[in-house]
Amino acid sequence: MNFQIDNIDNKARACTIKTAHSTIETPVFMPVGTVGAVKALDATDLQSFIKPEIILGNTYHLYLRPGDEIVNKMGKLHGFTKFPKSFLTDSGGFQAFSLSDNVKIDEDGITFRSHIDGSRHYFTPKKVLDIQYNLGSDIMMILDDLVALPATQERIKASIERTTRWAEESIEYHRANQQKGIALKQNIFAIIQGGTDRAFREKSARELCALDYDGFAIGGLSVGESNVDMYDTVEWTTGFMPTDKPRYLMGVGTPEDLVENVQRGIDMFDCVMPTRNARNGTLFTSYGKVNIKAARYKEDSEPLDSECGCMVCQTYSKAYLNHLFRAREITYFRLATIHNLYYYLDLMKQMRKAILENRFSDFKKEFYKKRES
Repeated sequence: MNFQIDNIDNKARACTIKTAHSTIETPVFMPVGTVGAVKALDATDLQSFIKPEIILGNTYHLYLRPGDEIVNKMGKLHGFTKFPKSFLTDSGGFQAFSLSDNVKIDEDGITFRSHIDGSRHYFTPKKVLDIQYNLGSDIMMILDDLVALPATQERIKASIERTTRWAEESIEYHRANQQKGIALKQNIFAIIQGGTDRAFREKSARELCALDYDGFAIGGLSVGESNVDMYDTVEWTTGFMPTDKPRYLMGVGTPEDLVENVQRGIDMFDCVMPTRNARNGTLFTSYGKVNIKAARYKEDSEPLDSECGCMVCQTYSKAYLNHLFRAREITYFRLATIHNLYYYLDLMKQMRKAILENRFSDFKKEFYKKRES
């Protein structure tokens, strides 16, 4: 991986990340393709209408179905999905934690039951990397011990201690494999934990950022804490992260969350919000959210967002989208998803341009002004 900083405006960063498969300009939002597909879209839709340089896949889901060995035989994620740009794969630890009724965490890994058939599985730091080697992702996330908030001090302390041990095991295993010629083009990120406790976040960040990782993520947020607590935790934690490596905030969030956390020095984001909300009838625009199923849009001939350049806003009316949603027409899910993802990626491009021109503060004021109107 090659990483360079193009400009910094106060704390907001515009950077460039080069992997084996694409050049990624930050700040970047990564569409979530959990099982190897962004819901309602295929690789052609992505490349034609949204044009992301990187999307996500999930280790837990792809391991269970179709199986990482099958993905490997089919040409890894790039050959299997036909999406030629970069993939980041999450370790699956969060899914094992959130989707299984019987999760047991010990010092060596996580035991869980499949949400598909109830079969028992065991994830260790080495195993999740082996799975991701088969998937062939450009960026691999390591196994961490996630804690839902609120949590006791004892539980958070145990989490960061275990996360550090697993991080040490993971980087040693990965670098040893690279010396053997394995996964030479795959990069590896560690995940900082610690809840909203400043001392724990500092401890986790200092310990992990001392290790030879290609980038660092902030995990364990947007899991029950307030927005103010999230923003404060991010601002505090980035102060202990290296400036010369990518910074990734996992699982966040709303357009407002993206703007606030770019201001605090984050480079990379992912979240299911734009795709999930699209399917549920909530569409994001320059002037806030639109509930497209509302009766007032039945005869609205205007585009969804007059400032949006996506093919949906350039072609269809709110009335047509309202009709498709009410009719539960499959076409609606595709069009709504294309729009929401285009909006998110275009928002990131606007922020990057503002950072490069040293006017991010003005951009943020205009962003909120439009929403207030």
